[in-house]
Amino acid sequence: MTAADTRAAVTAGAHAHGTTALPATPSAAPARRRSARSVVAKVLLAASALVIFVMSVFPVYWMVNTSLQPNSQVRGSEVHFWPENGSLQNYIDIIFNYERAPFLPALANSLQITLLTVLITLVFAFLAAVAVTRFRFRSRVSFIITILIIQMIPAEAMIISMFRVMDSWHLLNSIAGLTLVYVATVLPFTIWTLRGFVDGVPADLEEAAMIDGLSRTQAFWRITFPLLAPGLVATGVFGFIQAWNEFVFALVINPRPEAMTLPVWLRTFLDPNGGTDWAQLMAGSTLIAIPVVIFFLIVQNRMTSGMVSGAVKG
Repeated sequence: MTAADTRAAVTAGAHAHGTTALPATPSAAPARRRSARSVVAKVLLAASALVIFVMSVFPVYWMVNTSLQPNSQVRGSEVHFWPENGSLQNYIDIIFNYERAPFLPALANSLQITLLTVLITLVFAFLAAVAVTRFRFRSRVSFIITILIIQMIPAEAMIISMFRVMDSWHLLNSIAGLTLVYVATVLPFTIWTLRGFVDGVPADLEEAAMIDGLSRTQAFWRITFPLLAPGLVATGVFGFIQAWNEFVFALVINPRPEAMTLPVWLRTFLDPNGGTDWAQLMAGSTLIAIPVVIFFLIVQNRMTSGMVSGAVKG
């Protein structure tokens, strides 16, 4: 019997039993190996993410944990991963103890300077970004290059010149003086960032609105500005964090106790001649971090959408 006769007999037998011959299937071993590699990769990624999360959160946890312990326990040889005798006494002491620089005036100074810095920076940066993106003028390229060059200069290199300018204007130890310094340092990066957001909004939207009867100003404020709101929030967060946490300029421009900001106030806990109260120092650090966390929680949705819209050009 030939091979053809054999195949014909197999086919006939399959039809006789009411079945059809199925084609040969490839081996499932490669698919199982791919599935196993995918599971291993997911496990490794999850483990890496967990390690990064723990490394990021542990310093914050240790700061809060230390702030709830008495200083004698913190300075002891035994390590306490949990506040066994935890209390809020350190927070009460640093808020209502007026032997060192008081906390509440420093908090008020930081809030005023930070909010003024964010407001003024966003207004000027927004107008500059729109001008650079929407209009073509003679010194446009030079202006953009100047912004990049200014960002390359370390802020510490301008401390002496900033001090001399503020001193000549009689703005040392004042809210206005430190606010001007912060605006000058934050503004270049904010302009550059907002320029990307404005460039991501097509100008055709304004032209279509103008065809429908709106003026250029009305088209901008009704159509373009709402699309730029996430970008304003994202850059506002940057300005807020920069002004809230800045230390060097605040130490040089506003060194007096009644004019100091919270980062400079935190420096008063470091006693070079005696022992540092690390428990109260960590309590002060926790209080300084709380406003930033609250501000971030309020604007996180807007900031996330702003970062995404700035990365994708529409």
